[in-house]
Amino acid sequence: MRKYAVIVAGGKGLRMGGEIPKQFIPVKGRPVLMRTLEAFYCCDKATDIILVLPASQQDYWHALCKEYGFAVPHRLAEGGETRFHSVAKGLALVPEGEEEALVAVHDGVRPFVAAEVIAACYEAASRCGAAIPVADVVDTLRCVEPDGANGSHTVDRACYRLVQTPQVFQARLLKQAYGQEYSPAFTDDASVVEAMGVEVELVRGNRENIKITTPFDLKVAEALLSD
Repeated sequence: MRKYAVIVAGGKGLRMGGEIPKQFIPVKGRPVLMRTLEAFYCCDKATDIILVLPASQQDYWHALCKEYGFAVPHRLAEGGETRFHSVAKGLALVPEGEEEALVAVHDGVRPFVAAEVIAACYEAASRCGAAIPVADVVDTLRCVEPDGANGSHTVDRACYRLVQTPQVFQARLLKQAYGQEYSPAFTDDASVVEAMGVEVELVRGNRENIKITTPFDLKVAEALLSD
């Protein structure tokens, strides 16, 4: 069964406090985004990788690839107004005739996803149609009432999971889901698919699979690579 990986990288780096978009920041001598693509390539070299980048960043990406001698095969798609629209543009590069293929959608700034997690998500999606990796919540959680009038209260953390990527789906299902009209409630790909009444299977993720969005996350990333 053919595998695709749509890697979405549309960050502007604002939370990093610098001008370089976070996906291009080097960690231990290599840009974050390159490490992310390498994770999928090393897991299965036959995976068709589609990188979604804003048009304004693509020349810079080409220059980085040349500078670092980056040779992981991939295709480029132009990013959209929101993550939803960016994923839709990446999906457009998956041929219509391969509806039984599997498509993973992954955050470009999650370079530490484990190979076994990627493989497990593809395997689960091949059986159930939709699968996402999750991690246990280890901190105490409190629920704050929307209007603030009733304060807050502790909730049972055993009932919650932290959601990661890659989120993997059968191509036919994901294309159908992204044919829906955009809604701000679509915070990830699972929420888009669930809007059609489809259930999503949970796969155990790896805690190292952090999303690098702040300077603190960069320090954690450097520590992980030093370990």
